[in-house]
Amino acid sequence: MVDGEQLLCSLEERGLLYQKSGDDLADHLDKPRTVYCGFDPTADSLHIGHLIPLLMLKRFQEAGHRPIALVGGATGMIGDPSFKANERQLNSEEIVNEWAIRLESQIKDLINQDSENEVTIENNSNWLADLKVLDFLRDVGKHFSINNLISKESVKQRIDRDGEGISFTEFAYSLVQAMDFAELNRRMDCSVQVGGSDQWGNIVSGIDLNRRQNKSQCYGLTVPLITKADGTKFGKTESGTIWLNAKKTSPYMFYQFWLGVADEDVYRFLRFFTFLSVSAISSIKEKDELKNAKPVAQSILASEVTRFVHGQDQLDAAKRITDALFTDKSEVLQKEDFEQLALDGLTHITLQDIDISEVTLSRILVDSGLAKSGKEVKDALLRGSILINGELVSPEDSFNLGKLLSVESSAYGNYFLVKFGKKKYLLLSFS
Repeated sequence: MVDGEQLLCSLEERGLLYQKSGDDLADHLDKPRTVYCGFDPTADSLHIGHLIPLLMLKRFQEAGHRPIALVGGATGMIGDPSFKANERQLNSEEIVNEWAIRLESQIKDLINQDSENEVTIENNSNWLADLKVLDFLRDVGKHFSINNLISKESVKQRIDRDGEGISFTEFAYSLVQAMDFAELNRRMDCSVQVGGSDQWGNIVSGIDLNRRQNKSQCYGLTVPLITKADGTKFGKTESGTIWLNAKKTSPYMFYQFWLGVADEDVYRFLRFFTFLSVSAISSIKEKDELKNAKPVAQSILASEVTRFVHGQDQLDAAKRITDALFTDKSEVLQKEDFEQLALDGLTHITLQDIDISEVTLSRILVDSGLAKSGKEVKDALLRGSILINGELVSPEDSFNLGKLLSVESSAYGNYFLVKFGKKKYLLLSFS
């Protein structure tokens, strides 16, 4: 059991403690407590924006506390308005329920790794779905002042924004989330809630409701909004959301995302997203700053986070694909590796949509965007800088796609990895 002061100091040292309630929180955490964090099902998978709160639950778990992951099967029907410019689109009950089930499975797999103190999964639809309006107004609404609610920054921004405003549905979200904290306190003696800084107003509402309804002293703490050194929001990429589900974002692409973290961010992200000690991270930085040393921070970050989310086998696959593309050793790729590349790792063209008797390799490369013109392809062929599955393509063979793209010459009877120049790749497949 890690004492409370040590735990909070560790979080502060990592830059993970943004707000906390109660001067005696450290003393409260000297004993095993039940700690919860909520996750609304806004999609069928968690994404990297959920990693920090997930890892916070994991850190409390490893410190000796009992973690609860609350999946918002009910609150997901409303949508949290906190710091959102516009009202969320409401999804059907069927869709929200399906998403909630998938999130529950993801959270269990992530937090229960190498731990005897398993996470408890709760769904707030268990106590909110059949809630009567009059009971809500009498038992919950009476404890909240409208004046205080509209003064909360997350609500105030919506009210003050011209032409927007906020619906009563979203306005009531803070009260509904407060009910979650009070219910978990009654049912499971939960006394601590963690969340992102955008949740502070909702957390405070829960603390107030616990004090009024349950006569219980509860606590909250938040993690900061994660931004990159350039001020942009973390997790936003040109290709879209980075999901934690391997079928939505492949482990290879996930690994590549972390490899691409800027030097200005990488050591801060090592503190946020890994369990490496702060002293170990400082050592990594010192070694990277040596002029004669090859920087390793990004590869360590990518390895640690990919291992946590996808496991060692998928990390090995991501490294294998990365090395194969860098060294032109496509023969080491396994069938599953090609499947990852087909999902999102490379530009992918299915040959069943192409009559290979009527088109040339040049046409495919130009149409795919890999080459700007047929002349560029011709020059590359003459330089010997086009390979298919590691084999050099001659100018003569480029006109005979039937020979180049035969089942016999494919990898696993289906795949062709085309390399154009030094760094450009295209994946072709029969299906």
